[in-house]
Formats: sequence, C-alpha cells, structure tokens
Amino acid sequence: MTGADDLIRRGANDLGGLPAEPIVISDHELLPWEKRCHALLDVLAENRVVNTEEKRRGIDDLGSELLGKLTYYEKWVLAASNVLMQKGVLTSDEIAQRVEAVQDRLGMAR
Repeated sequence: MTGADDLIRRGANDLGGLPAEPIVISDHELLPWEKRCHALLDVLAENRVVNTEEKRRGIDDLGSELLGKLTYYEKWVLAASNVLMQKGVLTSDEIAQRVEAVQDRLGMAR
C-alpha cells in the first residue's frame, strides 16, 4: 500500500503513526462557550440525539484542511451542527437564526 492509499483509507482525524510535532499537553481553563458546548453535547448524548460515534464521524467529515484550523470545541460545534441537520433536528436557517440571536444578545457585530 502506498502513502496515498493509506491517506485515502484514513479519516481526516486519524493521525496515528504519522510523523508529527511533539504533542504539548497542557491544561487550560475552559471559556464559558466551551463549557456550554461540552454540556450541550453531553445532553445530546444522554438523550440519544447525537452519540460519540456520530460526533467522531462528524469531525472526520470536516476534512483535514478545516480540522487543522479549528480548536477542539469549534470542531465539536460544527460536527454536532452537521449531525443535527442530517437528522432533521435543526435546519441551517434555524442555526443561523440562533447564532444571530446570540450575537445580538452579546452586542457582537456581524
């Protein structure tokens, strides 16, 4: 199997065994939105709306280019949003409306 074949078979998030920079492990205080994101995904999992495998697949589906640009919780948000839209739980318009409502509430420019 060639290197290209291996990459085709791997998910975008499957980097095991590939050359990479050393991993820097550090704890940091979660931002409020990260805490809410984590809690929301826990609630979705507890209520069997989005499970771990769907979230993992959703992150892989983002693709390697996008994965390299996003933070941990940004990946979670996009993956969960995509899974919820695929399941018909939310539409992209509903998500956009909710984002705008939060931006208005926080006084954020669009």
